[in-house]
Amino acid sequence: MFDQTLLPPPPFARNAVGITKGPGETTHEYTFVSRDEEQRLKNGEYVYYELGDAEQIGQNGITPRRVLGRILKRVPLQLYPDTFLGEPEISPAQVAAMVGYDARVNDLFEMHVAIMGYYDHTTESFINPWIPPQSGKKIFLADDAMLTNILSRKKEKQPGSATIGSLLTRAPGAVPVVLSVKDIVSTHLAIIASTGAGKSYLASVLIEELMQPHNKACVLIIDPHGEYSTLEQLPNFPQFSEPGDGHGSGYRAQVRIYKPEQVKVRLSSLNMGDMRQLLTEMTEKQQYLLGRALRKVQENKHKPLWGLADLKKAVNDVAKQKSDDDDGADDSTTVRALEWRLAQRFENSFTFDDTQHLDLIEIFRPGQCTVLQLNEIDERDQQVIVATLLRRLYKARMDTERGKVHSGESYLPYPVFVQLEEAHHFAPGGAEVVSTGILKQVLAEGRKFGIGVGLISQRPGKLDADVLSQCQTQCIMRIVNEIDQKSVAAAIEGVGRDLLENLPALSKGQVIVAGASVNTPVICRVRTRITKHGGESKDAPDMWQHYFSKDAQESRKRGEAPLSGTNKGFNLLK
Repeated sequence: MFDQTLLPPPPFARNAVGITKGPGETTHEYTFVSRDEEQRLKNGEYVYYELGDAEQIGQNGITPRRVLGRILKRVPLQLYPDTFLGEPEISPAQVAAMVGYDARVNDLFEMHVAIMGYYDHTTESFINPWIPPQSGKKIFLADDAMLTNILSRKKEKQPGSATIGSLLTRAPGAVPVVLSVKDIVSTHLAIIASTGAGKSYLASVLIEELMQPHNKACVLIIDPHGEYSTLEQLPNFPQFSEPGDGHGSGYRAQVRIYKPEQVKVRLSSLNMGDMRQLLTEMTEKQQYLLGRALRKVQENKHKPLWGLADLKKAVNDVAKQKSDDDDGADDSTTVRALEWRLAQRFENSFTFDDTQHLDLIEIFRPGQCTVLQLNEIDERDQQVIVATLLRRLYKARMDTERGKVHSGESYLPYPVFVQLEEAHHFAPGGAEVVSTGILKQVLAEGRKFGIGVGLISQRPGKLDADVLSQCQTQCIMRIVNEIDQKSVAAAIEGVGRDLLENLPALSKGQVIVAGASVNTPVICRVRTRITKHGGESKDAPDMWQHYFSKDAQESRKRGEAPLSGTNKGFNLLK
């Protein structure tokens, strides 16, 4: 592959934008002076200088290497005197002209630049020259082609690429920001943002990229709020299909959505940790009996799929055996209380069932995006659902990779990607819930077995720090809360302090992307979704107005519940 840093830039980019002044505040910074009359040198913009004497190197037939840098700040070198600013009706330039003052000195800026280095395609990394440029060296603005080639690890529409948007400092679409899907799946992803910053929108853009023909990914979305239902439109768009080539039947992405009442967990997949979370306030004696009963039914090889009746019987058997061992000790009260708790919790549950559960080979298929809607399920139950599903997935992928299974439900011969919305509910910091342990295990060891995880949270301060630090690709959007900002800075490596300082200033749809799936941290504007977004807030004033509309009033007279004009699905009161 050609090294873009060695190619001569196009003629329009050869005009220098400034001259180096000297070293910066640290050994990896330098300053240069520029008039920047066109105001192209924004904070976060990319510039470069050439190593060595460009003229001498050119004569020897060697193309100079470009050392890329990112502008940290711009400082005016001289300002108008205060007296020039006293009359708002008269511009300072007019005052300067009248008194013979050279106004051009006010157009000089000192730019502070962080040195990134020259990009080496062999090592796929930036190499720092470890010395700032000499004073008087020309500085150039990096052109779009150069940045497209070296900021992202993949090119658009390449297998394993995910184009989430374009570089914020350039025109929309000029420099695509393309993530490496391989690195996302193998080293995990975190999307962190305040409410309303666009995190679910960005997550959906990523899902759209994963489901396109150049990826054909296997995706599961844990959706606690029912925000991803609009992805069911996905197979209707041509971007998510391709015709057959004569050797295959073609491709068309599939979306499978499980409503809350369709999400089932088989009782035999629960462990003692799940039971403690589901049966709160058990006494120590109840926990002891239940623990022994669970071991009894789990060790019964003749009936691996046990149900509630089997568990109750095991509780009685264990209590009877304990009574015999303890010379007739009476545990009947404890047994009745435990049986009552089990019946109350599981007999009328539409989530926990003796026989039904989510079939792994049905929810995990290449070219299919599966959405589990948990919006009508209690938070404790949600945590157990996620814990049991991740345990089963981890074991299935581990057994498949190690050759222990070759068919059946536990045979999953392909990597999977699990996207977890509201991740702080499933791995809260400072509190241990049943889903935290298995999530940590999957994040730490899932790479070996092809399990990628995407965590999405609006409160990183409430998310377990170890869980967040395991995600090696970070997408950070606007964060206003100071505690959350500090949590992100402490848990995430590879994002420069100068970029993190921009978090409160980011607008909706703007994101800092850093980590394993890009070559260097970038600020990106998220592209427009192909499918409709389902996470918008309700427009309360519009819905109140619609309540008094003629159509709504006539519908109420007919005994119907009309729908709001701009918020379909919201039933107005009769």
